[in-house]
Amino acid sequence: MSTAVALAFQPVLDQIAADIAARPGRGRPADYIPALAEADTSRFGMAVAEPDGTVYGVGDWRQPFSTQSITKAFTLALTLSLEGEALWEHVGREPSGNPFNSLVQLEYENGIPRNPFINAGALVVTDRLHALTGDASGTLRAFLRAESGNADLDFDHAVAASEAAHGDRNAALAYFMASYGNIGTPVPELLEQYFRQCSLEASCADLALAAGFLARHGIRADGSSLLTRSEAKQVNAVMLTCGTYDAAGDFAYRVGLPGKSGVGGGIIAVVPGRCTLCVWSPGLDQRGNSVAGVAALDRFTTLTGLSVF
Repeated sequence: MSTAVALAFQPVLDQIAADIAARPGRGRPADYIPALAEADTSRFGMAVAEPDGTVYGVGDWRQPFSTQSITKAFTLALTLSLEGEALWEHVGREPSGNPFNSLVQLEYENGIPRNPFINAGALVVTDRLHALTGDASGTLRAFLRAESGNADLDFDHAVAASEAAHGDRNAALAYFMASYGNIGTPVPELLEQYFRQCSLEASCADLALAAGFLARHGIRADGSSLLTRSEAKQVNAVMLTCGTYDAAGDFAYRVGLPGKSGVGGGIIAVVPGRCTLCVWSPGLDQRGNSVAGVAALDRFTTLTGLSVF
């Protein structure tokens, strides 16, 4: 990326922050998870990381927050790197069209989740990663620490406990898939791994840097290869079509980038070959995506012209 383009990122971020501050309405925090229910919806942060690790930010871009489903993009990449095409025997690659915690499709699709980013699919991917490594959540934490350069990045055990106490729907999904032979880990152990994974705290800067391998076509921060170019394309493609719950079509229309959201209010996005982004604001719309976050990414692609389209 040229210096001229790189230097343009900071004023773009400043303009976006000013635009977001003037917007009315920020949505509601994820009140079905008690530990997240009191989040301040006025908070806003955004970071952009270049492939060489240079990072720019605005607002609360250094403030750690609960990553939640954003981690599903990283567990997918890690599992794909270890298992390759065999992973897709256990989980599909199609948008679901249903809420992220729905059980509806599993029965008539024989326990195979529609994609890796709905809860059922993420449970399957976590199960596969756990079988391959012996510690799915620990493997994920080590990866995020290495790619972000933040050795303090860690789980929030209070959030994990809060999710476990209200995790009956996820337990139902896991047991149902186990009845079809699509879950190998004992369900209580899998749920512990899954809730711990979702409780990871990281900042916009951490996540923009950690997602950099997707802009570098599978190459990690240290120059080693995590994914082939084709596999990185696959992850980005599934993020574009499935990464924002049942609002993926609207996100692609407005933003035009592969993205993965979480109900903690964060969203990561990728401009292959150019940069990775993370935005955070904990007020959500009815589909579980950050209201200010989607608006900020929409403004970013509008102001910069950077898009996959």
